[in-house]
Amino acid sequence: MNNQEKNSYVKAQITKAMLVLLEQYEFDKISISQITDAAQVSRNSFYRNYSDKEDILIKYIRNLITDWDAAYKKQGHDSNANLYGSLFQHLSDNKDFYLLLKKRNLFHLFLSVLLEQSGPKPEHDNTWAYITAFIAHGTYGWIEEWVARGMQESGDEMASLLASHGIQ
Repeated sequence: MNNQEKNSYVKAQITKAMLVLLEQYEFDKISISQITDAAQVSRNSFYRNYSDKEDILIKYIRNLITDWDAAYKKQGHDSNANLYGSLFQHLSDNKDFYLLLKKRNLFHLFLSVLLEQSGPKPEHDNTWAYITAFIAHGTYGWIEEWVARGMQESGDEMASLLASHGIQ
């Protein structure tokens, strides 16, 4: 393996270990040593890739959302209904992970990634920043409540609910 392949392997092992440990323990009860032991990597490898435990989850969420976004853009859809349908389908496809975040009181990490990717940016004028913040936080509110209620509806049903309330 070259260095890039080794580093990808290390990150995958750390992420996998974190998710397994998170199934078993509260977040604050998981130590870096537990993660590195379970991943069978060194602490140096951990800190070369992550600043702390939260960083593992943030980067994992970021990768999930980035992959979803790339796949969505390839489809060439341009309506809000298609966008939300695709987003809710992504969330549904990764239901176990998102429910785990909620169970461990870590769902706010999803919000941080959502805002990073779709929220207001410093270069936006004030009006656009306010609109973007409103949309991003409103979307998060729908998602968070859906996850809190156990994601009972399908992604399509959630998109239909949004469409029936004016999000076309």
